[in-house]
Amino acid sequence: MRVYIFLCLMCWARSENKRLCLEFSQLSIKDSFKDLFVPQTEIFLMLYTRNNLNCAEPLFEQSNSLNVNFNISKKTVWLIHGYRPTGSAPSWLQRFLRILLNQDDINIIVVDWNRGATTFLYNRAVKNTRKVAMSLSGYIRNLLKHGASLDNFHFIGISLGAHISGFVGKIFQGQLGRITGLDPAGPKFSGKSFNDRLDYTDAKFVDVIHSDTNGLGIKEPLGHIDFYPNGGKTQPGCPKSILSGIRFIKCDHQRAVYLFMASLETNCNFISFPCPSYEDFKAGSCVDCDKFSEKSCPRLGYQAELWKDVLKVRREETTVFLDTAGTSPFCAYYFVLTVTVLDDTLEDGYITFKLLNQLGMVEEPRLYEPPLCIYNFVLKEDEEVFLSPSTCTSKKI
Repeated sequence: MRVYIFLCLMCWARSENKRLCLEFSQLSIKDSFKDLFVPQTEIFLMLYTRNNLNCAEPLFEQSNSLNVNFNISKKTVWLIHGYRPTGSAPSWLQRFLRILLNQDDINIIVVDWNRGATTFLYNRAVKNTRKVAMSLSGYIRNLLKHGASLDNFHFIGISLGAHISGFVGKIFQGQLGRITGLDPAGPKFSGKSFNDRLDYTDAKFVDVIHSDTNGLGIKEPLGHIDFYPNGGKTQPGCPKSILSGIRFIKCDHQRAVYLFMASLETNCNFISFPCPSYEDFKAGSCVDCDKFSEKSCPRLGYQAELWKDVLKVRREETTVFLDTAGTSPFCAYYFVLTVTVLDDTLEDGYITFKLLNQLGMVEEPRLYEPPLCIYNFVLKEDEEVFLSPSTCTSKKI
């Protein structure tokens, strides 16, 4: 009998010590329908660290005490999702967490505001962004009382989550360490004042990746530096026809997320070039990195903050462009080709330049400048360019 009681006590103690894992709110289309009549906004903060990578825990215990796994001396990444009309969890979430924790020994707080983002009414989700930001500010003040520092906070916001991050930054008067906006939402934010959207004044460093500016994303530069991969409008590898279904709608928009993850996951440096426009970049007019001193041109992704000090002293906005491949890990290598015509007596004909990858694939070239004495091109490894040289013009290059 004594042995039996002892074993029961052991089982009870083990069950007491075992912590339940939090799960992202699993909602559905039905919840979007319910929201039409009974709107609700609720947030849950899910803490991940290297000690509990596979088991999310509440940031604060029921007694309002701080979770023992949260280390106030470490960097804290706040991950905030966007509009979710179907109520499902983000498909990229677990991979994003794993990549971040493999890179750094940090705290990660996933902001689950699915009850507020799951609605058929996009305008309602937009209004909820300010409510979420206000709720987050209360939790942040609690963390500050425990000794945390705003300077150690890095907010990564996707779509509407980018603007939530901006609103949080405004509440704390731009003292957050960093905000990364991954294709910030465009509808209802484009053309608004800096008080009504993410802005570079919302944190000490704000970097933005634009991947769907002619769709769900915003075109305007918002940060200390704005990256426009492949011009920022459409992305290689994404469907071009609505017949492809939901991927046609979200592929370009989500590419910013996958590019950011790829910057952590691969050895590929997404070197980006400051330029007035994508057309100028493709014409080879913007390959000078001297303005960034010894750091060379900025890199898209997690390491962008290495250029923080250089970018903050520059008063003008910094828009940078780069090309990527259409599939993961999205790496592309650049070749700058310069052709100089020395003789002004030309015969009919043309010159062909072709770079083939190991699969023998090429892309349709795009030339934006008229023929001149000197022709500059930025080529990827799988691109082909045709040109017809002509006599020199007086136009400066």
